[in-house]
Amino acid sequence: MSKTIFQKIADQEISAHLVYEDDQVVAFRDLHPQAPVHVLIVPRRPIPRLAEAAAGDQAVLGHLLLKAAEVARKLGLGNGYRLVINNGPDGGETVPHLHCHLLGGRPMTWPPG
Repeated sequence: MSKTIFQKIADQEISAHLVYEDDQVVAFRDLHPQAPVHVLIVPRRPIPRLAEAAAGDQAVLGHLLLKAAEVARKLGLGNGYRLVINNGPDGGETVPHLHCHLLGGRPMTWPPG
């Protein structure tokens, strides 16, 4: 299977505006932001989608969420933010590499769409 664009970013084969990185995840600005702040948090090790995550992925999934909160604080989203994980085509997934959207910088409405 060929690398996804997110794995190429994590492997530094493609440049992106990184806002955070460590040995497990990378966070970078979305190229097509849907809010004033729109960052993607991506595990370095590809997991195609949440529905395909296994028990062995528990630590990296927890790390991903904790780092999403850290990035939100770093970006000044103290009034709130939204985290979104799309799963499958009907869920809006366009890249088969698990990732979390961090959206903020404006009030969010419900339902989202």
